[in-house]
Amino acid sequence: MKYFAALLKMKDLQKNTDFHDQHIAFLQQKESEGKIFARGRFADSKGGMAIYMAASYEEALTIAENDPYVKSGARSLELYEWDMKVVSSK
Repeated sequence: MKYFAALLKMKDLQKNTDFHDQHIAFLQQKESEGKIFARGRFADSKGGMAIYMAASYEEALTIAENDPYVKSGARSLELYEWDMKVVSSK
């Protein structure tokens, strides 16, 4: 399984408000499917990020493009494969 960072930058504040509940339901569904490693909004409220788990870039892109925020044009999508390194504290 690979990790993919989906950056979702704000494009349309009204659409963001209109599609918020659908976006959250989408993320909850993906979590229940085991497709999300982490997610959250940016502290400055200019967007957010989801870390998807998928076998390929194409699979992750299909997931990310089906987010209601992306489909509605509320937010832009930038998707990157994330080469995650776990750092443990000693």
